[in-house]
Amino acid sequence: MERSSSLVEVARRAKVSISTVSRTINQTGKISQETQEHVRRVMRELGYKPNRVARRLRAGGKCHLLGLIIPNIQNPFFADLARGVEDVAFRNNYAVLLCNYDEDADKERFYLDVMQQESVDGIILPPIHEQDPAVWRVVRSGMPVVCVDRSLADASIDRVEIDNRRGAFDAVNHLIQRGHRRIGVISGPADSSTGRERLAGCRQAQEQAGLALTADLIRYGDYKQESGRSLAADLLALPEPPTALFVSNNLMTIGAIEAIHALRLRIPEQVALVGFDDLPLAAVFNPPLTVVRQPAYDAGRSAAELLFQRLETPARPPTSLVLLPELIVRRSS
Repeated sequence: MERSSSLVEVARRAKVSISTVSRTINQTGKISQETQEHVRRVMRELGYKPNRVARRLRAGGKCHLLGLIIPNIQNPFFADLARGVEDVAFRNNYAVLLCNYDEDADKERFYLDVMQQESVDGIILPPIHEQDPAVWRVVRSGMPVVCVDRSLADASIDRVEIDNRRGAFDAVNHLIQRGHRRIGVISGPADSSTGRERLAGCRQAQEQAGLALTADLIRYGDYKQESGRSLAADLLALPEPPTALFVSNNLMTIGAIEAIHALRLRIPEQVALVGFDDLPLAAVFNPPLTVVRQPAYDAGRSAAELLFQRLETPARPPTSLVLLPELIVRRSS
């Protein structure tokens, strides 16, 4: 096996000082872009890979690695969010360690442990619920944490959220304006900030219209496709079924469409449908889906920027950003 090249060999081949190689690796000091590119090219040619632990010590405690833990890698919303995080990280010469916890508390806890063992400089994640003990433990350890999409209740930490209440209000108000008075809601988990806020927006729209969102019209899902299918089927099997459904995320919306098609109901003539989160092909569904579009990429980008600000100024007050969603009206409603 070819032995790994050393810092000295890289400097000799590149015809620069060892300190220039070190500063290129750690992004410290003023070095021209041309010199940095030359040094990195030589490192690739020699197969030199800096030791991350040693690099962390040289760089004053930083290893240029961010942790990102997402609930569902199959969800396009989180794919866009991850892209926003990665773009900002790359511009700052950081890599991203991405893990998927699949809405599973044990997996989330395992990946949080991995992040700490890998000595990441900070973690970005949507906690599985508002009182998430595993995330609280990491926050209390002093690790920089930014919550994105979902958050911890009463935590004094950086966060980036979508105005979930506003998005759900606009969606249900749109259905009310279309004449619907019996609207079924497939909510997210009751103990998640997104589930709670979206349900609150639904109630607000109903109350403003002089209607009541009764318990028989609410179902709590887990943000997965199968729960959307089974819960939509349950709502549509009621003696007096809803004439419209509001579904609290994109994967559950797909499940709801499966249930509606299985019952041979026509959208929107027999049951109207509005989903929370856009989908890449939502505009070409038959009929095209009305959705609440979230700025997922901007959420990821903003979360990464907040994390870099925290790394630069550890003592600054926590920042809370709220981004606005947009109701995209198509033909399913």
